[in-house]
Order: sequence, then structure tokens, then C-alpha cells
Amino acid sequence: MACDYIALAAQGVQKLTPYVPGKPVEELERELGITNIIKLASNENPLGPSPKALAALDKVKAELTRYPDGNGFKLKQALSNHLGVALDTITLGNGSNDVLEIIARAYLAPGDEAIYSQYAFAVYPISVQAVGATAVVTPAINYGHDLEAMAAAVTPKTKIIFIANPNNPTGTWFGKSEWETFMAKVPENVLVVLDEAYIEYVEDSDALNGLDYVSRFPNLIVSRTFSKAYGLAGLRVGYCISHPQVANILNRVRQPFNVDSFALAAATAVLDDTDYLHRSRKTNRDGMQQLVAGFKQLGLDYISSAGNFIVVNFDQDAAPFYQALLREGVIVRPVANYGMPKSLRISIGLPEENARFLQALKKVLGR
Repeated sequence: MACDYIALAAQGVQKLTPYVPGKPVEELERELGITNIIKLASNENPLGPSPKALAALDKVKAELTRYPDGNGFKLKQALSNHLGVALDTITLGNGSNDVLEIIARAYLAPGDEAIYSQYAFAVYPISVQAVGATAVVTPAINYGHDLEAMAAAVTPKTKIIFIANPNNPTGTWFGKSEWETFMAKVPENVLVVLDEAYIEYVEDSDALNGLDYVSRFPNLIVSRTFSKAYGLAGLRVGYCISHPQVANILNRVRQPFNVDSFALAAATAVLDDTDYLHRSRKTNRDGMQQLVAGFKQLGLDYISSAGNFIVVNFDQDAAPFYQALLREGVIVRPVANYGMPKSLRISIGLPEENARFLQALKKVLGR
């Protein structure tokens, strides 16, 4: 082969490593020939989909020969009513990952800088590097964002700051006071992307709602998803709320029909299913308590989490424990690629799944 097609790619893309998702159940079944596997690796909602979402999907099937509404009007209208935001502030995405990538493509170019924290979501470095911009990574404090350091890292080249609250994979979060101090220091020409993929699970009394600040800070973009608490990970639908001028730019970059008909219908329906959301929160709250109690009993350290997952620390290379859990039919998530080789991330499951995981964990620890 005369041509090197790797070298032909854009420089930023050449240096990328493909994102590695959580191991699928089917793959583990093929590899080890075992069944009755549970997956606690990808921060999915263990309840299954909302009945209202399923009913909405049934109605869409007959129209699959038609393109979806490229503007997503019904979902935008539902979001507008539900969140109290204007239609011209909404940008829809194929999951919030798509929204994050749209923001990077719209506002970053070679020579620009984007700031994110150590232990931040893996999509930030991918999006920044793919467009040839420069990443500025600030050290974390107790696995969480050091907002003071992030504000201090801003230079004339800074275009975007990516912040997840709660953060994935660590589950750490910050409150209103720290946030307001930070935003007051950020120049208006620097966009702040507040990634609230797990916001529906936060029950802290000082819980920060980014939407309360969009009108106050025109440089703020708040991204959210239907993949977690709303249980639609398989359909890929997310959105962001921003100043109308920012949304105008994002919607110029957004691909036509980036959200399919099933996703639009299900997301519109699930917004009205308050019972499902309450059950999602309760299942997560109870499951988190179940895992924390188990870790304490086993003498394991963990990072307090406001998401639907928790990181547990083994004080040694966690890879052998991950492999041993796979052999027990339990899939969890290694986080060595985040710089945390001694830890594993565990998604909150149903009570019986959490119990099965803790039993398997006890076995592989030899306790």
C-alpha cells in the first residue's frame, strides 16, 4: 500500500485513541461462554424504559419511511414547557455527546485552547483534539473540579471550559456558591459548558441547577441527556440550552435529522412521566446506600457520588479484580484510562443486581 491513510487524516485525529465503551453482555457471553450476566458498567437506568416512552414508540413505527422532524419541534416545545426556556435556546443532539462535539466544532479551531479537569469525561479530550485545538487540563481536588484553578487557567486563547456536574467518572459535584464565584471570574467571551448529564439524580440541598444561570451568564451552555434518569440510552437523545445567538451557531453545525423519530417521540413522552423519574431516583438512592454499606463492610474506600454510579478503590492495580468479576458474570467499568488504575466504576443496578455484585466482589477479594 503506497498511501499512509493514517498520516492523511487531520493531525488532531491521528493522535486520537478510539473511545472504549463498557463491555456488552453479548461479548462476555461469547468470550467466556457464561450466561446470567449483569452489566453495571455504563451508568444505564436499570428500571427499563418508561411505559409512556414505549407507547410513544408504537405510534411512530408506521412512519419509518419518513425522515424525522429535522427541527424536533414537538420535543423542543415539550422541553420549553418543562424547563421554562425559550425555543430558540434549545439545540438537540444524538445524545449529549453529540451536543458536546457540536460545540467543539462550532467554537474551536487550531490555536484555540479548551480547559477541562483531570478525571473529566472522556468525550472532552476527544472533541477538543479532533478539531486541532489545545487541551489545558487542570489538576483535580479530591477527584473533583478545582474551579478556582480552572478560572486561573484562562488565557487569551481560551475559547471553552468543559465542566461536568456531577462529574463522570468520579461522581463528585459542587454547589451554588463555588459555581457563582467561578462564573464571576470567567470572561464573557469564554464559553462555559456545564454538562449536567446526571443532574436528575442530585438530591443535595445545595444542588446547582445550571438552567437558573443561563439568562444571567450569556456565555453559559447547559447540556443534558435522556440517557440516564430518563432511561433512553439506546435511543441517543440529548440537548443543550444556551443564549439564542449561541444556539443559532450550534444549529448551523448540527447535522440535519441528527435525532431520529423514535428518539424524538420517546423523549417527548418521558418528560411527562414523573412517576418513572421518581422511581429512577429512589432506585438509585437505595442502590447507592446498598453499595456504600457493602464497601464499608469489605473495608474498601470509595468516592462519594451524586450520580448513578460509584468509584471504589482497591489500593492496588484494579485490572485483576475487573477480570475476576467478569468470570463471575459481573461487568463493571475500569477507569485506568482516566488515570485511576486502582479503581473500578460501578453503575447502580436493581437491588438483586447490586447484591449479586457485592457477593461476587467479596468472593474475588477472598473475604
